[in-house]
Amino acid sequence: MNTTPRIHAMIVAAGRGSRFGASMAKQYTLFQGQTLLQHSVERLACSAFIEQCWLVIAADDTTAQTLNFALPVQYATGGAERWQSVQAGVEAIRQSGAADTDLVLIHDAARPAVPSCDIDKVITAAMHEPYGAILATPVADTLKHSYVVQDAGLPTYIAQTLDRSNIWQAQTPQVFRLDQLQKVLQHVSEQQIAITDEASAFESLRLPIRLVAGSRQNIKLTYPDDAALLSAILSLQN
Repeated sequence: MNTTPRIHAMIVAAGRGSRFGASMAKQYTLFQGQTLLQHSVERLACSAFIEQCWLVIAADDTTAQTLNFALPVQYATGGAERWQSVQAGVEAIRQSGAADTDLVLIHDAARPAVPSCDIDKVITAAMHEPYGAILATPVADTLKHSYVVQDAGLPTYIAQTLDRSNIWQAQTPQVFRLDQLQKVLQHVSEQQIAITDEASAFESLRLPIRLVAGSRQNIKLTYPDDAALLSAILSLQN
């Protein structure tokens, strides 16, 4: 197997981040004078494996191209669903001349605190895998499965405690072989499978994706409460 493929970085920034509740797209939230998107590109720039980055943005995005980035960037237009945005980015990467065995690194714009050593670690792991690898952390908290009482005002109760011994919390970057990523995204499209990350597409076909233990500092800005913690992490890292 080729152990020195080219790395094609992609940041998916076509969503609105509705759970965050801001009027602007979440990726343009400012932290320490830069947007989340700029911070995330800057993190990728710390890796010696990455020389440029594709930004997948919404068709009506008028902000991204007004910003300065730490890497040369190219743009692709995303879709309504995350997998459609990734598929658009993959197609743009393919048209740029990428080879089947090259690696596509997919990162969330809302994860600006990923340590650079973790980026290199997941890339190195993916180089030795036929399909790919992702950053993830073992779940530390006790997990509860819930149920809702329909005739009592819809309160939520504990159904059972889940065994967390083999449960991991997925992060990004996620890194995959280009040809295999194209195939699984086509499968998702044809079968109308609901996925929340790219690794889920490989899981739907029972294809093995390697788990690489990452830092718990690599949090994702999802809810307003996350902002203070993320700001503290970025200050600590800087």
